Amino acid sequence: MRAIVVASILALEAAAAAEPPVAPKVDPTLAVYAKPGELVDIGGRKLNLRCSGSGSPVVLLEAGALTDSITWRAVQPLVAKETKTCSYDRAGYGFSDEGPAPRDIDADAADLNALIKAAKIPAPVILVGHSLGTNIVRRFADRHASDVAGIVLVDPPPQHTSEFSAEWVRADREGSEQRIALATECAKAAGEDKLAEPDGPLARCIRAPDPRYPEALNAAIRAQKEKPPFWHTLISEMQANIALFEQPVSAQESHGRIPLIVLSASDPFEGAPPEGKQAMESARAKTQKAIAAMSTAGKLVNVPRSSHDIQLDQPEAVAKAVDDVIAASRAHAKPRN
Repeated sequence: MRAIVVASILALEAAAAAEPPVAPKVDPTLAVYAKPGELVDIGGRKLNLRCSGSGSPVVLLEAGALTDSITWRAVQPLVAKETKTCSYDRAGYGFSDEGPAPRDIDADAADLNALIKAAKIPAPVILVGHSLGTNIVRRFADRHASDVAGIVLVDPPPQHTSEFSAEWVRADREGSEQRIALATECAKAAGEDKLAEPDGPLARCIRAPDPRYPEALNAAIRAQKEKPPFWHTLISEMQANIALFEQPVSAQESHGRIPLIVLSASDPFEGAPPEGKQAMESARAKTQKAIAAMSTAGKLVNVPRSSHDIQLDQPEAVAKAVDDVIAASRAHAKPRN
């Protein structure tokens, strides 16, 4: 997905009506995402976990909003060359069961904790989050600091943009409410089995097949979006995100001296109107600077030639940041004389 940060977090188009890229070649390696990896029971419901590689510390990859483990398709093979690396589908997405509402970062951090324990993943782990996933990773690290050896945050979204343009945030809020209304109609249609062949306004509920994906993967994605759990999760996540990103970064949040790298995209707001772009850029700079300062070992790193989706544009940059954090975490763990 090529997306503006705030829009990608709140927009239904990531799941529905956007047109795919023009005539790319099918990538047969993506067929693995057409079926689940390991379905891990976290207490009456299952999350889909995909692990590869071997070694320690284990790296856990947390996806952004409205997406699942496929967002790490370019990064996971690179990191897995160095150590065991796992991605997963959050509750309600991909092949994971629906979770109880609300689907906010507290619920997601609790699920992540349950997954680590149920899958017997040895802690401390290295956590890598993209977009909304950076907030989930930070919440988990705040609550389970002893289980975290290092953190990589891939383009954390701007928070408290109203500090720079309240008018822009009000307009964006109105757009978000319209997208939630559309998603609600999609959820109703899914419950009535009307999304197999949607027409009229409901055609926006089902995204066109991605020509990069094998046929089986496109079929699996469509099947997931024809069912109510996907839409219930999407609606709850969008609602929670409105409140989440209207808040400033907490001055009380701290990650001690855990190795932490914040990767910042060079062009995350391509296509945004000038007034919104300026406000979001200012809010993003302030947000990311504050997050990097949460650890005495924190660093803010700009990634050239990248959109908000750095993990797709520059996967090698993400893998390098992970390698650097692994090395720093090992040095950090060594006993001092």
